[in-house]
Amino acid sequence: MNENANTITLNEQELRAYGRALGESLEPGAVLALVGDLGAGKTTLTKAIAEGLGIEEPVTSPTFTLIGEYAGGRLPLYHFDVYRIDDPDEMNVLGYEEYFYGNGLTVVEWADKIWELLPADAIVIELSYGKNENERILRKRNAK
Repeated sequence: MNENANTITLNEQELRAYGRALGESLEPGAVLALVGDLGAGKTTLTKAIAEGLGIEEPVTSPTFTLIGEYAGGRLPLYHFDVYRIDDPDEMNVLGYEEYFYGNGLTVVEWADKIWELLPADAIVIELSYGKNENERILRKRNAK
């Protein structure tokens, strides 16, 4: 793992370990906003976060259902995939505020499509392809 401030370069195994550590350490009400190209590792990271929370149920990307809810860990996990959202107002139908400001951990894939709805204290994780095939660059920052 190569680390530079809030930017790190990871292989898939390290990305999974990073996600597990997030799942073990984040507090209730945390919102993670994941941004990155298709296949950059957003769902892989979310699955590892679920493992860190102690969720044993298989986590899949809710591309067509928009949200997956997982219990059984130290916190509930609310997994949004907003790839198919055309207008942020569509999130109101899902009751997103109950999730974003609830007692679980919320992960939003394709969060750049709903920037204006993200809480000010959301953690943004940008994933991009590295120089090598199995390498990912992860940048972590605050939403606002």
